[in-house]
Amino acid sequence: MQKSDYKNMWVYIEHDGQTAAPVGLELCCELRKLCDVTGDRLFAVILDKLPDAEVEKVKDCGIDGIIQVNGTGYEYFNTDAWANAFTVLSRKYNPSAIFVGGTINGRDFAPRFAVQLDTGCTSDAMELAYDPETGDIQFIEPAVGGKIMAVITVPVKRPQVGTIRPGTFKYAPTGRKTEIETIEEEINFDPEAIRCRRVGFIPDESDPELDIANADCVVCVGNGLKDSEHLERYRRLARLLGGKIGCTRPLYDRGILPYKLQIGQSGVMVKTKLYLSFGVSGAVNHTAGVDADVFIAVDKNPDAQIFNYCDYGIVGDMDEVCDELIARLSARKE
Repeated sequence: MQKSDYKNMWVYIEHDGQTAAPVGLELCCELRKLCDVTGDRLFAVILDKLPDAEVEKVKDCGIDGIIQVNGTGYEYFNTDAWANAFTVLSRKYNPSAIFVGGTINGRDFAPRFAVQLDTGCTSDAMELAYDPETGDIQFIEPAVGGKIMAVITVPVKRPQVGTIRPGTFKYAPTGRKTEIETIEEEINFDPEAIRCRRVGFIPDESDPELDIANADCVVCVGNGLKDSEHLERYRRLARLLGGKIGCTRPLYDRGILPYKLQIGQSGVMVKTKLYLSFGVSGAVNHTAGVDADVFIAVDKNPDAQIFNYCDYGIVGDMDEVCDELIARLSARKE
């Protein structure tokens, strides 16, 4: 088959049986724009039952159709049944591209079915583009430790498969189509052939302070922090601003803050009204994870890369600037 024989784009809608994961909705909104350029139709792929109210949310993202898969083997997530389902579907309908949220589950099964289809799988793209001359999707992501942005394509094989980190794109429903096609497929996978077993499930304890993805204000502390004893002033600043604290990877590596507060390509993607960074160098793999209405950076190095990305830059000692901001904000509250 030629590349031109493959049509339409698919988005996998991950869910827990009750709620659709935000990343699937985000991808549908973004891929709607891409399909409008390529002329492809956009299909949401749902494995096992999802409540009608959640399906309605998916429809509001401008999809052209839904592929609903039912059958055996989907009682709990497992790579074997999920990879098999996408392999069977792809061989039947020949999509041009398939997009999967870069969650723990998505990263697990997407490369598996890509291998079964003898095609490529790109992981953790931060941007998507289309080359009209080749018909290829360009997956753009940081590389070489965040020093460059790499453009990755699947120039020969189809479908083009990619995993996208949650929060990369905005959930901005464009409205539903007048007509939405529904395709029902029964794909059974023998439960005895599943090579893993769920022996129990304990949900993560939810700590609201660790949920920074959509905080109105984020105070991010970088490797310029001297030690953990100096961290409290930044926590105080975040509280005064009604925001939350975050960090870059070095602070997580040093054991100062937990992984869930790490911002960037290998951590959390944040969308916020106000973003203040202190002692952050500005590597691409960090800044690519920041979407802010106002971005303020503080660093003692006037040549720091972070100043290429911020709206306002302050050259100075991060602790002194933080203390001055605390003093001014505290005075306004008195």
